[in-house]
Amino acid sequence: MVQTGMQPALSRRGFLGGALLAGGAGLMPRLAFATPEAEALYPHLARLAASYVDGGKLPGVVTLLGLGGKQAVIARGVQTLGDPTPAGPDSLYRAYSMTKPITGMATMILIDEGKLTLDTPLADILPKYAKMQVQVTPDGSLTDVRPARTPITIRHLLTHTSGLGYSIIQKGPIKDAYEANGLVPAEVSHFPVPGLTVAKTLPSLAAFADKLAEMPLVYEPGTMWSYSVSLDLLGRVIEVVTGKPFDAYVQERIFGPCGMTSSGFQVAPQNASRLTTNYGLLNGKLVPIDPAAKSIYLDPPAYPFGGAGLVTSPRDYDRFLQMVLNYGLLDGRRVMNEHAVRLGTSDLLPPALVGTKVFGRVSGFGAGGRVGVGEDAGTYGWSGAAGTVGFVSYRGNLSAGLWVQYMPSGALPIGEEFPIAVRNDLMPQKIAA
Repeated sequence: MVQTGMQPALSRRGFLGGALLAGGAGLMPRLAFATPEAEALYPHLARLAASYVDGGKLPGVVTLLGLGGKQAVIARGVQTLGDPTPAGPDSLYRAYSMTKPITGMATMILIDEGKLTLDTPLADILPKYAKMQVQVTPDGSLTDVRPARTPITIRHLLTHTSGLGYSIIQKGPIKDAYEANGLVPAEVSHFPVPGLTVAKTLPSLAAFADKLAEMPLVYEPGTMWSYSVSLDLLGRVIEVVTGKPFDAYVQERIFGPCGMTSSGFQVAPQNASRLTTNYGLLNGKLVPIDPAAKSIYLDPPAYPFGGAGLVTSPRDYDRFLQMVLNYGLLDGRRVMNEHAVRLGTSDLLPPALVGTKVFGRVSGFGAGGRVGVGEDAGTYGWSGAAGTVGFVSYRGNLSAGLWVQYMPSGALPIGEEFPIAVRNDLMPQKIAA
């Protein structure tokens, strides 16, 4: 397994580069299914896709907007360089950290059913977390530790305030310990990749949770927002609470009810032709790091990674986003209770951290995703290590997804340009004119 950075590439101006005006949804044009219609309706998104594909920066770009159950697709380029198969809404993409909102909402279902609460101590579910130690100096010595004063809660896990670490974030001994002990819950390639760190994988979510409990926390729980493996650990919490494998529970409660037939933690052989290639940007050139034909995602994972393991299609993921946008309803069917979605898309940060900065931007944080505040109020979503972005805007009554495959995600600015293009194409003033 290979470890790489998974920080989201969200715009510094927020999900929409400035809020869609309240009440603007009624002025939006009807979303089109046909790509030519969509390109005419959404020229900024069309130009964005063309600039990256026609300019040779990426092999393919797919953007998808959802409104009122309909989807507008702009697709440009191919799934793999040298292969004529076009990239489209049913192509398969590695979502990486865009798995986190799905795990977050799976947790919210259990909270809504009374099987958990936001403030349930983690140790009530996983007793090995009862007596955690905390580094005296974050990312410092592994032996200079003290007992944690605050128990880790489900709220902390949902919002990355548990004090747990992440090998893509931490430095020094704690990073090395995570890697040496297989606490790197993600897969990138079968092959060595320059600049990426090879790490072994533990055999199960149970083994992952047990080994993680032996590591010191980087921060006192509830005192710091720090990107972490907490959503992966929630996968184990879900297994213990439900008595079902994490992936089976997600299939039963989210993928199945949402009609997400192309989503899972492994690509089935019959779907292999739809899988995109993941590229690395090395010295400005695209180098295949996980070729579609030999992808690591064609093999079963060691266990389902709740923080970074999902493979899905743009059309499928928009089904999830539309369910969230409609407060749990999809095609007239209730997938989640409204209260659960409203709570999961609200700011769940501990009171002391309200107004904190999430990757440099003041934000709230909900169930595995960023919650916009101020001009970005009413947005919820996250992004992935291979450049993908997905969010909903309640004020704009829309869902939006960007689908590309390259690493590191920060090597190109498309992730920042995408929400701005969405805003420019959907500005109520522009549409009214």
